[in-house]
Order: sequence, then structure tokens, then C-alpha cells
Amino acid sequence: MKINPLRLQQHFEAMSLIGKIGDTGTCRPAHSSLEKEAFLLAASWMQAAGMTTRIDDFGNLIGRLEGSQPHLPVLMMGSHLDSQPYGGRFDGVAGVLCAIEVVTTLTENNIVPTRPIEVISFADEEGWRFNKGLFGSRGILGKLEAGELQRTDKDGISREQALLDFGCNISNFKASEYANGSIFCFLELHIEQGPVLDIANKPIGVVSGISGPLWQTLTLKGMAGHAGSVPMAIRNDALVGAAEVIIALNEIATQIPGAPTVGTVGTLQVFPASRNIIPEEVTLTLDLRDIDLERRNKYENQLLQAINRIAEKHGLTYTLTEDTNSEPRYCATWIKEIIHEQCQLLQLDAPELMSGPFHDSLPLSYVCDYGMIFIRSKDGISHNPLEYSSYEDLAIGCNVLLGTVNTILNKQ
Repeated sequence: MKINPLRLQQHFEAMSLIGKIGDTGTCRPAHSSLEKEAFLLAASWMQAAGMTTRIDDFGNLIGRLEGSQPHLPVLMMGSHLDSQPYGGRFDGVAGVLCAIEVVTTLTENNIVPTRPIEVISFADEEGWRFNKGLFGSRGILGKLEAGELQRTDKDGISREQALLDFGCNISNFKASEYANGSIFCFLELHIEQGPVLDIANKPIGVVSGISGPLWQTLTLKGMAGHAGSVPMAIRNDALVGAAEVIIALNEIATQIPGAPTVGTVGTLQVFPASRNIIPEEVTLTLDLRDIDLERRNKYENQLLQAINRIAEKHGLTYTLTEDTNSEPRYCATWIKEIIHEQCQLLQLDAPELMSGPFHDSLPLSYVCDYGMIFIRSKDGISHNPLEYSSYEDLAIGCNVLLGTVNTILNKQ
């Protein structure tokens, strides 16, 4: 039993036209009309595969193939169809389209699963529009935090308003949550978004676990003044302070050569943003990740000490808020073993590797066993229109996913 690689490629090509930027780029914001368009297209393929479809009140697209014993906990697969603002064609999309192709193949072979199968495109995995991601996957588990609906995008639109415009009923979240024990396991196929497989010349990798992300937002406040008249020695320049924080984070994250720790400042907002005024206020996002929680906690403390030192040095005040804090999560051994078995059947030498980026698997890992399959990324590029995984590699990975699903259905 094999998937149809031509159909899979055609689905990728059709999806890439929605929110297309340039020749190969994609911009599909969460809870937007473009994501809704992508959902309707994916839903049509789900329905052709025999699934019933719905969009829940968190903005997730869910396709369900009923099992012969519908009361059993579901085997869940998926990822996301929202993209970065300057993203590629494969991030998230691979996990949704390959899961649909797996179910389509099962249906074509007249296989009725014992337990139900659900394919989900989770809402706002990326997190850039409202500066907090994994919204849909956390939502179905009842893990949303206070104030999330009040977060606004760059245009001042709140998540609450975006969800209402999307057709969701925000007063009915409870009905869209999954009961404890109702998810048997979760499988996610994803492009690697890094260079390990490409360097090793391996099309497929078996994920060992996901690094724990710590996201913080830092606002430094100094004093504005005329850029031509305030002496350097008495300035309270918030942007100079921010620059030193950026350097400090980089030095902290690289203090152990070869360690998988990463630290990034991805956004910077300067006020009043005039070339003729000393910056009074700067807001920057801090992203610190590690597979080793003890080391990440140590580095977090080092970063806080650096912020205190820098603020005092430049006469600045600051606020530091926590947006996301998750511990590293490891894939289930039994699922990894099945994925390895499927790779061996296809004569694939598939190494194990960790995931630095977080995925929807991260919140799901707290309620069920999970496993992930990585697809080689050319040159390790992602979150960029140059992001590329070949259709040949995607078809191979999809067949590994098909074999994994079929084995789980037969064993469990």
C-alpha cells in the first residue's frame, strides 16, 4: 500500500497559490480570510477521502474518518496551514497534506480503522500575528491563558475580533475542548527547518524530542532628547541598552560550543523612531530554547542578570513579561520504534534528531504519546520563501507516515 505522489504534489502546488508572495513565498496569517480559503481547499480533500469536516471555535480545521469502534480514543495527525509573514510553502503544510494523503490512501484501499482518525490543521501555530503561538492546539486542551483574546496584531485587531470574523463562537470554547483520554496518540510530519538531514544526505529523520521554548518580551525605557545636543555621557538611550541585551543573549546561548542552545531577538520596536531623537523606548522579543531544561533555566537567570546590569549602566527602567514557557518534551519510544521499522522496510537510514523549533506536538505531548517524522530541508532554510523540500522526499515521508498509522491501527 503506497500513497499517490502525483496527487500529493498537486495538493502542495494548489495550496501554495493561496497567500502566494513572489515566486515561492507564502503569507497566510492566522484567523484570516487567506487561512479560511486554505481551510476550504483542504476540507474538500478531506471530504474526498471520506472524512467529515468542521471548523471548531478555536479556528481549527478538523477532518474525521470514523472508526468501527467510534468510542475509542482517536488517532490524531496534523500540523498547520498558517504561515510566517515571509514564509515558505512547506512549513506546517507538509503535516496537513501528508496526513490527508494517508487517510485518502486508507480509504482507497477500503480500510476501515478500528479507532477514529482525525486530521487537524491547528490555528495559529506560528504565533507572529498575536505574538503567542500554538493557539489551536493549546485551545483544544483547555490550556489557553488569561488575556489571550485581548492580544492585538500590528493593525490593532484583537484575537477576539479575528476569531469572530473567522466565524468562531468565543463563548463556546468548552464545547471544542477534547475530554481527557480522548486522544490516543498524535503524529506530526514536518520539514526539519534545519540543516542536519541535508548535510547527512538523508531524506527522513525520526524526531527524539522538542526543545523547550522560552519567549519573553522586554521593554526598556530611557529618555528622549535631541540627537544633536544631548552629550553622550548623560544620555539614557534605550536602543543602546537593547543592543547590549541582544549581544548578551547571543553570548549566553553560545557559551558551550556545540550545545543545541539557541537565543534570538526577532523583533525590535523603537519609539519615537526618528533619526533626530534619542530612542526613549525599545521593545524587543527574546527567544531562548534548549533540550536541556536545567541549562535553559541557568541561562535565563544569566540573561536576567545581564538585563539588570545593562539597565543600571544606561539609567533605564524595564518591564519583562513571559509569553511562552515550555519544558522540553520527548517523543514516545514505542512510536519512534514503529517509525524506525517503517523506515527500515523502505530501506531508509533515518537518523534520530531533536527539534529546535516547537510544533503543535508540544502541547499534545502533555495529554498523549506523540511521534514526529522530519523531512529534509534544502540548505536548512525555513521561515523564508527559499524554504524547499523535494516532492520525492515528501512522498517518502508520507509513505513512512502511512506505514506508521497502519501499524498503530493494527497493533493497538
